This record gives sequence, C-alpha cells and structure tokens, in this order.
Amino acid sequence: MIGLIGKKLGQTRVFDESGNAVCVTVVHAGPNRVLQVKAFEGEDGYNAVQLGYDDQDKMSRMSKALQGHMSKHGGKATKQVREFRDFTLEVNTGDVVPVTAFEPGDYVDAIADTKGRGFQGVVKRWNFGGGPKTHGQKGFFRRPGGIGACATPGWILKGKKMPGHMGQERRTVQNLKIVQVREEDNVLLIKGAIPGAKGDYVVIRESKKRPKGARS
Repeated sequence: MIGLIGKKLGQTRVFDESGNAVCVTVVHAGPNRVLQVKAFEGEDGYNAVQLGYDDQDKMSRMSKALQGHMSKHGGKATKQVREFRDFTLEVNTGDVVPVTAFEPGDYVDAIADTKGRGFQGVVKRWNFGGGPKTHGQKGFFRRPGGIGACATPGWILKGKKMPGHMGQERRTVQNLKIVQVREEDNVLLIKGAIPGAKGDYVVIRESKKRPKGARS
C-alpha cells in the first residue's frame, strides 16, 4: 500500500478534457523522506515504511523519544512522522518518495482531523430542537431537557448526547480520485472534499476498496 503525508492547501476547480469543471482539493504531499524501513524478518516482525514530512528547523522542538529515534536512523527532524504497513514501493532509509508515486486516475483514501468548532451546545452539536417558546416558557429555548432517569438506574447513561467539544475528530474519506499530479510543485489535485482546514496535515494512502490500477 502506497501512502504519503501532506498538507491541505485549499480547494479550487480545474477543467477536464471535455471542458467540465471539476472541484478539487489541493494537497502538498512532498517531499516525503523515508526515515525507517521495517521488515518481517527483522526485529520488528512486520513490513512497514516510516515517512517524515515537513522539515523541523530545530531538533529540540521534538520530543525526547523522537529525537532519539531520528538520531538512531540518521534522519532529519520532521514535524510529521507516519508509518505505512506493507509499502509496495522498494525504498531505503534516506530515499525520497515523490508525489509521482500516484498517477491521475488512481483512487485514494484521505485521513485527517475535522475542523474544530470549540465548545457547543446540543442545538449546534446534535441538532436538538430546543424547548418551546410559548406557554410561559423561559430560559429553556436551547437546552437539552431531562438527561437522567430518576431513581432507576440512578445515573446518566453512557453516550448521552450533551454539550461539549465539537469537531477535531479523525475522519477517513474513501475512494477519492486523483485528477492531476504536479510533480514540479509536489502537489496532488484530488477530486472532492477532504476533512480539515487549510494548513492541516492529511494522510493520503492508496484506496483500500479501489486499489492502485482501478479506473472509473
């Protein structure tokens, strides 16, 4: 399985051969440097490739564990480190995986965190209707109503929809088609929307349901 770490730059549109407008998400996905190669025959016991993206200026800004890991494998400090199991490209430590690992027409899965919405009430977070605005009702317009169950069972059930932190949850969007690969800019143009805000990190991997080589 091929994968890259990238950064969401925003959304735009391009035109295909028929002149139709296609909405795409622009992802900067390079260079990805190979930090470590794990093999089933080695001490790790499984096949994987560890990639680093977005160079870090100072090693001291990384955790002690990552500093030791980078020093051990002779890698330059990076802000993002991700591991891809069963990597299908033949690579060695120190190699660079370019955006041309993907081709136009390939299908990918995009993994990222959704936009953070802060602390929200139940109307915003769960689309509750709120309380009535008539018959003398006061101060209960956007509240959830009763949340307990009296003496039985005597506690609030787990999973109850309540006010709280909204957004910033890991989401995977599957089967997105790559429209263009711009090697000179290290950019992928992917049809459709990808979770997250501009500047957020995103993992682009080969689609599990429509692996490399599948075409529409």
